Amino acid sequence: MFDDLRDLYQEVILDHGRKPRNFRRLEDADRTARGDNPMCGDRMELFLKLREDGGIEDVAFQGRGCAISMASASLMTETVKGKQPAEAQALGEQFRSLAMTGTCAECGASLADEMERLQPLSGVHEFPSRVKCATLAWHTLNAALDGSGKEATSE
Repeated sequence: MFDDLRDLYQEVILDHGRKPRNFRRLEDADRTARGDNPMCGDRMELFLKLREDGGIEDVAFQGRGCAISMASASLMTETVKGKQPAEAQALGEQFRSLAMTGTCAECGASLADEMERLQPLSGVHEFPSRVKCATLAWHTLNAALDGSGKEATSE
């Protein structure tokens, strides 16, 4: 059973890595940020379109990187669309925990659906150098949400 689940997660990562969702330039973006992981060369630009109430109406990205980096950005864009910035940032914190430990001990019922969608990336904790690939999109999202426009480097 465990091998079947691992194979399924790998397929999800490969699918999103090869055909990332929301991979486009968002011409009417309200905010943008650039992300760079100099350790492996992953780079991306994230675009946000906000609603009048400040919620995330649309999110897209462009860039290049490994399958994990591209899959993470693709899954992130699907997951944060429609969220308020504080919700997206809280989700990012939980995702970073998932990527670093393989579990999300503090994920409550309010984030259960979102974390289930992100679960295929939980295996990166077994490869510490790949955690940066998986979290780059989330660091870049934070830079776009805070409006700094500064380059976000995965730490």
